[in-house]
Amino acid sequence: MSTFTYMWRLICYRPGWYITNAFIWTIIYLMPIFPGLITKAFFDSLTIDSAAAYSTWGLIALLIGAAFARSAMVLIGFITDVNFRFRMGMLLRRNLLEHILKEPGARAIPCSPGEAISYFRDDVDQSEEAVSWSVDVFGMTCFAAVSCFILIRIDAQMTLLVFLPLVIVVVVAQLATTRLQKYRSDSRESTAKVTGAISEMFGSVQAIQVAGAEKRVMSRFRQLNDNRRKTMLKDKLMTEVLDSIFSNSVNLGTGLILLLAGQKMRGGEFTVGDFSLFVYYLTFVTQFISNFGKFLTYFKQMTVALLRLTGILQGAPAQVLTAHNRLYLKGDIEDGAAKQEPQAIDKLEQLDAVGLTYTYPETGRGIASINISLKRGSFTVITGPIGSGKTTLVRTLLGLLPQTSGIVRWNGQEVPDPGSFFAPPRSAYTAQVPRLYSDTLRENILLGATDQKGQLARALHTAVLEDDLGHLQNGLDTVIGPRGVKLSGGQAQRTAAARMLVRDSELYVFDDLSSALDVETEQKLWSRLFRERGDATCLVVSHRKTALAQADHIIVMRDGEVEAEGTAEELLAASDTFRQLWHGEEN
Repeated sequence: MSTFTYMWRLICYRPGWYITNAFIWTIIYLMPIFPGLITKAFFDSLTIDSAAAYSTWGLIALLIGAAFARSAMVLIGFITDVNFRFRMGMLLRRNLLEHILKEPGARAIPCSPGEAISYFRDDVDQSEEAVSWSVDVFGMTCFAAVSCFILIRIDAQMTLLVFLPLVIVVVVAQLATTRLQKYRSDSRESTAKVTGAISEMFGSVQAIQVAGAEKRVMSRFRQLNDNRRKTMLKDKLMTEVLDSIFSNSVNLGTGLILLLAGQKMRGGEFTVGDFSLFVYYLTFVTQFISNFGKFLTYFKQMTVALLRLTGILQGAPAQVLTAHNRLYLKGDIEDGAAKQEPQAIDKLEQLDAVGLTYTYPETGRGIASINISLKRGSFTVITGPIGSGKTTLVRTLLGLLPQTSGIVRWNGQEVPDPGSFFAPPRSAYTAQVPRLYSDTLRENILLGATDQKGQLARALHTAVLEDDLGHLQNGLDTVIGPRGVKLSGGQAQRTAAARMLVRDSELYVFDDLSSALDVETEQKLWSRLFRERGDATCLVVSHRKTALAQADHIIVMRDGEVEAEGTAEELLAASDTFRQLWHGEEN
């Protein structure tokens, strides 16, 4: 998609607001036409033979009235501009976020969350800035056309000699925007690296401290920040140089008028009123030239923004960015699906995966042709050596990784979009690394949901967290810090488990839930879960004997394939891999 098409699709999102905005600002830019003509008439009337048509105070009153009228229109223009331009920004952010949420979770964005902030903030702002400036350019072009028509009728030679050099100056300056485009791209990239580094540092505080790597990490951060400073300085310096050239073109034009008008005024070809009109219009015409140059700069920077935003789509068409979707600026979002109770048809009776395959493009590893079947109320454990594909299997099953091939069926019906389908109340998932937030423990578990019918208390009990609350300063209202740094590894895992269990789903998927738990807590967790889950189906990734002992079906994986499956007794008799895992746990 070209930059012009990108801009046009944004304009067409709310054409009514855009046309209204353009109409208001065109009036604003045309309004100085009349004060200029009034001023010309006033000075032309100041001759020895005739009295002024109106007094100096009358002229002042007219100019003040025109200024107040223009100020009122500018206020209206700001309202229309805000209503249009921020709708564009919201649309882009909404569409970007929707696309990311629809992507498989493990590959939602091709960069760190910190870098993604730069896309959502800087590149979206750059896009809306360019479209907003197109309104100004249209209005100023109308003013330039009308004013040039008036000035040419007064003195065509003078008009061309004054404004042609200004156009040449702006055109020459505009040639430098190619370099500005490069500087803007470099500054965006360096900013993204800095925000990404900040995100990584916050996410790895404990690892940095344990390794004693504070100095090395800060040295790298200073290097990234220094590079950002240099690229931002180049970008800012080039922008200011161009702005200076554009804005000082007014002074150049005034000087040309003074040089050229003197001789004409002596010969009577050029009146004082003509001179005042030229000087008065000069400010606005050169402002048009300056702002047109700025618009071209913003348009080229918009090209950079479009390329970056298209990159985060990871191959999806660029039209995704400008898809015309509702923003819900008034009233609540209609989310009937979230309010409905699970229907009878959604009750899980059997879940089947046939030929499930996924290959990591970077390594060529993954899973191949996996067939599994889970019946209602079953407790299935997936086990195997490190790197055998256990986590890849569950993530592909749930749509967090895009399956290369295979079919997933819920009660015999094919699931077309597992990523959207496997969500509460159908399914709840606890990842291998818990994702916690710097909020209270309560909010980390509920995530905005309301505690109904004692669900929170039951989830805390099942996750063996009730005793830990007494050791936290404010119990459930304790703020646990970024990524739960105030909790131990085991507490973080059990908090993630409670978050899952509070949602009463048909299918619970645990990925290595108990790896950070002591033996006693682990035994309590699995026994409570097995006892209190009701008829929910559980799919567990683990090599711990406590979990394996509870399983009514075990799947053993090796090198991305199912090597064996059955009960613990059957596998101890038939599978060398399972025996090694079982006895390795004992050792």
